[in-house]
Amino acid sequence: MAKNNKSGPRKPGKLSVYLYIPNIIGYTRVFMNCYAFAICFSNKWLFCALYFISFVCDGVDGWCARKFNQVSTFGAVLDMVTDRISTACLLVILSQVYRPGMVFLSLLALDIASHWLQMYSTFLLGKVSHKDVKDSTNWLFKAYYGNRMFMAYCCVACEVLYITLFLLAKNDSEKLMDVLKASITEGSPISVLVGLSLFGWAIKQLVNVIQMKTAADICVLHDINKKVRP
Repeated sequence: MAKNNKSGPRKPGKLSVYLYIPNIIGYTRVFMNCYAFAICFSNKWLFCALYFISFVCDGVDGWCARKFNQVSTFGAVLDMVTDRISTACLLVILSQVYRPGMVFLSLLALDIASHWLQMYSTFLLGKVSHKDVKDSTNWLFKAYYGNRMFMAYCCVACEVLYITLFLLAKNDSEKLMDVLKASITEGSPISVLVGLSLFGWAIKQLVNVIQMKTAADICVLHDINKKVRP
């Protein structure tokens, strides 16, 4: 009797996963950001252009992952780490050119803490993606992760506000509130840009707070359930 030589789908090698198209875009983002931050004070406009292109590529690599069936855990982690580090670096720079600098360092801490807790709580619940919040009772949290356009607006608004503030800084001791008031009241296209960005930025920070509290609750409930198990 002839043997059945049929086998299941071929298992991809490690190198092939590292060389997925979206992951290559991710590596490009890393190098682009490294160069951008290296020249951020000597060429502000080029820095902002490179930083924003890298940010846009965050959406492009996600589209490529779905288009070419190259979604990977490594790619998702690479994406998040690149996003968090690039935003963190920009916030550190803003903390050096604006007073009080603690505002930006606090935003950095909130961003990292909320995303770290969200990722960890996702693993505790056995979910595949940290964006899976369908079981949340908070409508804003669900709307943020459930609507791609809404989330994209908030993320873009946040990055655009930070980039604009960096471009508006004339020296290394700017007063944050003075710059914001001047940019909003001067009646120029910058005023509209800052106003629209501030709204999206505020929503994203509120979502970060909700995310951090929700994820912390999940971690605490996990600990309680471990204690009561026989």
